[in-house]
Amino acid sequence: MTETSTIPVRRFRATPRGRELAPESLAALRALIGDERDTPALQRHDLLIEHLHVIQDHHGFLSMADLRALAAYMNLPMASVYETATFYAHFDVIHDDQAAPPAVTIRVCDSLSCQLAGAAALQGELETGADPSQVRVLRAPCMGRCESAPVVEVGHRHVLHASREAVEAVVDTGHFHPEAVDWQRLDAYRSEGGYRLLQACRDGEIAVDTLMQTLEAANLRGLGGAGFPTFKKWTFVRQEAGPRYCAINADEGEPGTFKDRYYLERDPHRFLEGALVSAWAVEAEALYIYLRDEYPGLHRVLHEAIAELEAAGLVSPGYVVMRRGAGAYICGEESAMIESLEGKPGKPRHRPPFVAQRGLFDRPTLVNNVETVYWIPLIWQRGAEWFAGHGRHGRSGLRSFSLSGRVKRPGVHLAPAGITLAELVEEYGGGMLDGHRLAAYLPGGASGGILPASKANIPLDFDTLQAEGCFIGSAAVIVLSDQDDLRSAASNLLAFFADESCGQCTPCRVGTEKMLTLLERDEWHAADLERLSQVMMDASICGLGQAAPNPVLGLLKDFREELAAQQIIVKG
Repeated sequence: MTETSTIPVRRFRATPRGRELAPESLAALRALIGDERDTPALQRHDLLIEHLHVIQDHHGFLSMADLRALAAYMNLPMASVYETATFYAHFDVIHDDQAAPPAVTIRVCDSLSCQLAGAAALQGELETGADPSQVRVLRAPCMGRCESAPVVEVGHRHVLHASREAVEAVVDTGHFHPEAVDWQRLDAYRSEGGYRLLQACRDGEIAVDTLMQTLEAANLRGLGGAGFPTFKKWTFVRQEAGPRYCAINADEGEPGTFKDRYYLERDPHRFLEGALVSAWAVEAEALYIYLRDEYPGLHRVLHEAIAELEAAGLVSPGYVVMRRGAGAYICGEESAMIESLEGKPGKPRHRPPFVAQRGLFDRPTLVNNVETVYWIPLIWQRGAEWFAGHGRHGRSGLRSFSLSGRVKRPGVHLAPAGITLAELVEEYGGGMLDGHRLAAYLPGGASGGILPASKANIPLDFDTLQAEGCFIGSAAVIVLSDQDDLRSAASNLLAFFADESCGQCTPCRVGTEKMLTLLERDEWHAADLERLSQVMMDASICGLGQAAPNPVLGLLKDFREELAAQQIIVKG
């Protein structure tokens, strides 16, 4: 009798690794979003964040069962869905062993402007008075309403100049929808000559080169922070082979910045005309608008304004695509915004190639800021000389300053480029608050650095502040007084950067945390802080890590006596 060898039977998994998908979860998802078997376009990977918003808005959170269902629905790995959902601050991912969050969420803005207005104390009062089983109180980064500090968001409703009583009154009503916005409708805008420029461009009455020459003469630059000449950006994108896209960055997350919201709330059609003209100039296949999630009222405004354009035949249905951010400051960086538009975590790309060469869906993409395109119809209507003719101290043009802090009239102030801080505060801001004396100011938001009162006569514009280690950025000016704690201000800014770092590169991820730790000590070693700053500036992938040290370097340069008065010893 001979022995026979047996070949082992190969075994296969009956289900994928991880928790098994519940069929009822997938059925519920299809009822909520639509059946992907009937509409395959719903499986497009760039819709992942939009689908997450739908689930979050419906349930108030994202359960792991929902994420597993969404992964199956979109034919994506669960790891990709989970990574994206947990990357963004406004998505509440609840694991299987966790209870659902309370029905009401109160977010207290902890930006520097709100901190100066008493947000920390307000958060403590709200936490003391809240029933944790019914209400949770969270801190939140800048909400873009710095002129109304402190600001609290209840659900999707903002409470301006918030107090405990005002917030609790909103909670008691149960009405957490965005506040109404009174905006100029299409008919009113067209009665003032609106969309004539767009129509003239489409009809061939205005050549692209002619319009670009006008923008060059006006010296229109990118007003989101970098200040790159608008006509040059158009030129670079047009040099690349099509198809091309146009994307508008409406994710102004820089603490202290709220100018884009100001213009969108009042005149969305002027913005849309400028955006559509920009898309026409580069022959874009589609126009994408990436609007920050902190502006829920504006989502409705822009959707209605776009619907007006489609109904009037001024734009083809679906040409203008609205996309909603999810709470990530880093998505203000153009390549991170592109990543988010594609449904991924907003992590900046290595460059080159630049987004003008390979941007959205790997195609050449024109990225502009809201205010930049807002000015295009007005510049054409009134002439380049009108825009360029404004200015002070040798500068040219107009700047929209988001002014907040210790001034009597905070808000968006349209002023000549090159105006000084002293002039801006006195002529537009109504002067310092009673009992406060100017001590310092941030000329360009959290990343723009910090300057002392003795340097309040430097022209505020692009290219005028670099010698001081600062820049104007988006012109977010935060004013500090002699009653403010400089270390607390710097710590607030560094905590923001540490929290908002995407974590992709070590110099930023570790450097912001380390610098915050060093600031919390009573003894600062200037050499250590400067060395760390240099590493972050030299080796970080994007502007977040590169600019994060600016406030600290400013304190070391110009505020040593003030720091000593606050019992901080600076060595070296």
